Amino acid sequence: MQKNNWVLYGGAIIVIAFIAIIISSSKGGGGVANPQMDTFAMCLEDKGAVFYGAFWCSHCAAQKALFGNSVDKLPYVECSTPDSQGQLPICKEKEIKSYPTWEFPPATGTTTPSRLTGEIPLAQLADKTGCILPSSTTP
Repeated sequence: MQKNNWVLYGGAIIVIAFIAIIISSSKGGGGVANPQMDTFAMCLEDKGAVFYGAFWCSHCAAQKALFGNSVDKLPYVECSTPDSQGQLPICKEKEIKSYPTWEFPPATGTTTPSRLTGEIPLAQLADKTGCILPSSTTP
């Protein structure tokens, strides 16, 4: 009878481990790191680009998805209040009206930052900032 208990426990451990792997993968924890995309995302911040968004915004989620596991390296500012009913002061001060909004430092000879709204292709972000887009993301 003890042998059967060990088989039962071993099977349960395997099932639990399998479920944990599935949950981890569905949350983005199981993906492959891409150091080049990390570098691209950090370059955007170094160049002064800022991505304003809201946790409930599907277009923001799609924009973040373009960065894969490098999403945590983005210069991202959350604009929504936790109840999704209002906007945080930083975004009110910046007069952010739609999501996603990317803001870039003023061009030489100007004083006004420039903005792009909507889902912006990575190639366009690279062109706008001078950051090098990893070759694995281009066709």
